[in-house]
Amino acid sequence: MKVLFTYDYGKEKMDSIRDLGYEVVYVYEREITNTKEIEDVDILVCYNPFETLDITKLKNLKLIQLSSIGIDQAPLDYINKKGIILTNNKGGYSIPMGEWIVLKILEIYKSSREFYERQKGKKWKINTDIMELYKKTVGFIGTGTIAVEGAKRLQGFGVNIYGLNTSGRKIDYFDKCFSMNEIDSFLEICDVVVLAIPYTKKTHHLMNMQRLNKMKDGSVLINISRGSIIDEEALIKKLADNKFMGVALDVFEKEPLSKESPLWDFENVIITPHNSWISEKRNERRFESIYENLKRYKYDEELINVVDLNRGY
Repeated sequence: MKVLFTYDYGKEKMDSIRDLGYEVVYVYEREITNTKEIEDVDILVCYNPFETLDITKLKNLKLIQLSSIGIDQAPLDYINKKGIILTNNKGGYSIPMGEWIVLKILEIYKSSREFYERQKGKKWKINTDIMELYKKTVGFIGTGTIAVEGAKRLQGFGVNIYGLNTSGRKIDYFDKCFSMNEIDSFLEICDVVVLAIPYTKKTHHLMNMQRLNKMKDGSVLINISRGSIIDEEALIKKLADNKFMGVALDVFEKEPLSKESPLWDFENVIITPHNSWISEKRNERRFESIYENLKRYKYDEELINVVDLNRGY
């Protein structure tokens, strides 16, 4: 079988795929187009080559292994129609993203930006408005691997950790879990809301004006999932109304975020460029899941991280 990689994991790792019996082809993702060399590939290992690679011309394609957790970059309707198996990198970035969640909550509660700005100006001034996280309630919308890693790291802060998922099923590291139909009452009791839910048609603008209004005044909103889960126009209006103590955003409806976006101008908004997943271990973890699935596929074993295309995650 023939595998197309759009990222070079180095000779040793690529040879380990060849040792499984695969023919390996590598084409850099930013330069990929449809060519004769790749038209007969069976497996595609990639992030997002879909703007320049037409997978409808890959007639032998049976499996797509994404290096990302999110799947919205892929042509899902075609993949579903053709019965192509889609797997993702669920869990591969959860540890650094869990750390990022804790970092941003603390930066907001401890007014870190204010002190950084004063340091630049060599200003020595005490801030007596610093808040404690202790005994606050942190609520995660979504209780998957990213939320679990965030919840795990918050255990030592003495906070109430709540989760919201489809059915309200109990998940380890959460003190209590709520079902999606309880979202409004969930938002009303949380001091911090972390969005860690997959993006689907059902979660598009889940955090609209109505839901933002349900949140506590002076609460904190964190988004590490997908930008379109928040109605950005509604968020900007609530920021202008001083609804939040702070907001930390790693994802946006349109990326990169336009320089014209009002979000840049709010002093209580922390913006990072879809960077929460980055760590020095990212390639190692990513390749582990790729290798495991290619080994399982070779021997007709059950794959890991198979996406349910009907559910969208």
